Amino acid sequence: MKRLFVTIAAAALVCVTAAAPQPKELSVLQFNVWQEGTVIEGGFDAIADEVARLEPDFVMLSEVRNYRNTRFCDRITEALAARGQKYYSFYSDDTGVLSRHEITDSAVVFPLNNDHGTVHRLNAKIGDREFAIYTAHLDYLNDTYYEVRGYDGNTWKKMDSPLTDVEEILRRNALSQRDEAVDSFLADAAKQAATGAMVIIGGDFNEPSHLDWTEATRDSADHHGVVIAWPCTSALAAAGFEDAYRVVYPDPVTHPGYTYPSVNPARKPETVTWAPESDERDRIDYVLYLPAGGLEAYDAAILGPDGCVVRSKEVLSVSQDKFISPLGVWPTDHKAVFVKFRYR
Repeated sequence: MKRLFVTIAAAALVCVTAAAPQPKELSVLQFNVWQEGTVIEGGFDAIADEVARLEPDFVMLSEVRNYRNTRFCDRITEALAARGQKYYSFYSDDTGVLSRHEITDSAVVFPLNNDHGTVHRLNAKIGDREFAIYTAHLDYLNDTYYEVRGYDGNTWKKMDSPLTDVEEILRRNALSQRDEAVDSFLADAAKQAATGAMVIIGGDFNEPSHLDWTEATRDSADHHGVVIAWPCTSALAAAGFEDAYRVVYPDPVTHPGYTYPSVNPARKPETVTWAPESDERDRIDYVLYLPAGGLEAYDAAILGPDGCVVRSKEVLSVSQDKFISPLGVWPTDHKAVFVKFRYR
């Protein structure tokens, strides 16, 4: 009788295991394209080449300008089609988003106003799962993480001394519209999540992460001893969002994940930096998500050259970050973030 029970239990376990749904996968690419790739010769084609190589399900773009009355997202989807890749998009300013899956809806979540940043959303369905994909480019002004490094966060002129008082840093930082953009996103994302949609946001936040300015990093990259809970990522974490890069690589010491300022072989380093006598390396480009429906980041990499600009000099990485080297021309002064997800 005992042997029969064990046999039945084993058979039941096999049935349950066989019936369990296998995880599905998708990938996203967050990409600040530096004024549509116009700063670097061959930049536009390089953007298309990198997207075509990686074939992400969704691409979140920053610095979409629609120069000369063109529609950048139309042009980039046409360039991808010429490379054998079918993508969908819609007209947007400042930020853009591409999808390998047909778009069922789109919205302006935080509209462009005097270059203070934007947030856009698209909705798409993969199989029977709904996705709400957001792209963000947050306000570049009142950038007080530069003031910690001794440069004014609006003019980028050198200050008499670095700002290290946390209360004053946060007061000045709040003068930006980054927090308003995040609030608008969170309100919209809550509605999308309530419908069962999986929510992912990618963007250039122009603000560091609270996960990176810690006791362990207080003496790195000209933090000048500052330990601070930067508001944008803190608000997202409080709402349940996970930082994909930090899920995969929790330690900001071994894996700082710096995305700016990137070395670019086509530019002299002193033409890339905004703080020429400081170490302004930071991770300001993100992919974040709500871990609902089994959605989980399992792999992440930095796309771009292995090196940053430090005090107007090119410095190679000594971290354990995972890099994907560019195919050829690198179109931007940022590095991009490539993330792979599993979901059920």
